[in-house]
Amino acid sequence: MTSTTSEPTPTARSTIPVVNIVSPRYEDSWTHTRAGDPRGFIDAHQLRELWIHTGTACNLSCPFCLEGSKPGDTRIPAMTLDELKPFIHEAVDMGVEQFSFTGGEPFVIRDFVNILDYASRHKPCFVLTNGTRVLMQRGHQILPLLDNPFPVSFRISLDYPDVARHDAGRGEGSFAESLQGIRWLHEQGFRVSVARQMEADEDSEAIETQYREVFRQHGIPQAVAFTAFPDFGVPGTEDGSPEVTENCMEKYPTTQSREHFMCTHTRMLINTERGVRVYACTLVDDDPDYDLGATLAESMETRIMLRHHRCFSCYRFGASCSAPV
Repeated sequence: MTSTTSEPTPTARSTIPVVNIVSPRYEDSWTHTRAGDPRGFIDAHQLRELWIHTGTACNLSCPFCLEGSKPGDTRIPAMTLDELKPFIHEAVDMGVEQFSFTGGEPFVIRDFVNILDYASRHKPCFVLTNGTRVLMQRGHQILPLLDNPFPVSFRISLDYPDVARHDAGRGEGSFAESLQGIRWLHEQGFRVSVARQMEADEDSEAIETQYREVFRQHGIPQAVAFTAFPDFGVPGTEDGSPEVTENCMEKYPTTQSREHFMCTHTRMLINTERGVRVYACTLVDDDPDYDLGATLAESMETRIMLRHHRCFSCYRFGASCSAPV
């Protein structure tokens, strides 16, 4: 693994001819690390999951949000059903197994339930949401989705099993609202899981035991699955993570062993000023170099270099936003 280091500055009075003193990192940061090592990469195998970014508008304003979302935010504009239909059909033709949705907060988007209704008539769907009152306000629209040909499941963000700590980041009352959302979805028959924050050197079993005690107190079934996420940083930041090299990737010599890297089997749709574009995954939308084109077929032909600092989180933790429906 290559750590990020600053480029040494040559002495001004050197008598040695200066030839190609700039490392490959600065000539082509897409293919080489700062130290000049060939960068690790992923070649996609088959599209199994299509993520759809509903936009960075959100009802909450969390300081740690990896999307930088907040009320009224337009860094990534909202998507409409008409914009998405061609991609949904292209994905189905390519054998996609699942449609997944993230934001921002999907349920603040006017057209979202219509999008979810249309998508779940073609394939199973998976929604990331904070599960607060914006979800409950759309409950009458969500319930008919149970009658669609394919299931819709939800992952609700509940950062910590402690109300004060959770609400410190997401706002007073959000812990109780999210628990209400989890309970309501379960009672209606939807499958629900929980996204939580990962801590350094944590005792995962002990933490999840604390969650289950909270669930017991609020009438929520104990068999709730968890996905723990490391701190990905806010958009446009570089956290100094080590860089993933080709040598690092020798640990994953087969297609099956590389499957935890989302870019092997997923793509994400993002609305831009140029129209809907296909990006490599859910974690790199702040870097236009991960714009892979205007069609899903085109995007699957592009080699993905593991340059983004969040790529190291996938390498180290096996972090993945995906979940089977």
